[in-house]
Amino acid sequence: MIDFPVTLHLFGKDILLHPITESLGIFVAMRYYTWLKRKDLEKFSSSNSLLIVIAATFGALVGSHIIGSLERPLDLMKAPNTLAYIWLNNTIVGGLSGGLIGVELMKIIIGKKESTGDRMVYPLIIAMFIGRIGCFFTGVYEETYGLPTQSIFGMHLGDDYWRHPVALYEMVFLLILFIFIKFLERNYSYKSGFLFQVFMLSYFSFRFLLDFIKPKYNIIFNISTIQIVCLLVIIYYIYLIKKQKPIKKINYEIS
Repeated sequence: MIDFPVTLHLFGKDILLHPITESLGIFVAMRYYTWLKRKDLEKFSSSNSLLIVIAATFGALVGSHIIGSLERPLDLMKAPNTLAYIWLNNTIVGGLSGGLIGVELMKIIIGKKESTGDRMVYPLIIAMFIGRIGCFFTGVYEETYGLPTQSIFGMHLGDDYWRHPVALYEMVFLLILFIFIKFLERNYSYKSGFLFQVFMLSYFSFRFLLDFIKPKYNIIFNISTIQIVCLLVIIYYIYLIKKQKPIKKINYEIS
């Protein structure tokens, strides 16, 4: 039986596992990104690549907190300290969408049209996967848990209910998505940016559906702020992917 939330006893103090896994995920993802950057052939100078990374990071930070704080608008309006409330609320959906906006704005500023996203796909999946480990072990003490359920997947997450372990669902999905994108990369020829488009469309579609089994504040038509953002991103990437025509690679065997 897991005692939620899981903590580690370090330096004489009990520290939540979640911030440790988040930091580890970011560190591993950045190292992997650096390794991939050495291998790829994207036509960006080192200075432009640095600007893109800075824009993505800043956009992700801002987007994460803004969308996270808008998830419950009434709580935001009632908060005694608005800035503190915004800072304490965040979501990966806002981070990804904010990072996307930051990158696209920076590309306009530096005058670049080439896609920069493909090399970020695998590091992002790894960072999110490791981060969700911490989400799971936090249980119901952070808003990344599921609704009560009587299904075989239900788990005790720190209260009196059997709940959907949505963090585990997302980890399984990310693993499948990693394998699927690897399959596309090895078996199809495509324009730069296609893998990132597949990642974004797949993840935001998954999150839109997943949030129906999570506690949420409905804004309109029984959907939340996060789901509204998901729908906007889904529409955007359906439009982009429709213009792509990946071609299956032909493997010639010599006998």
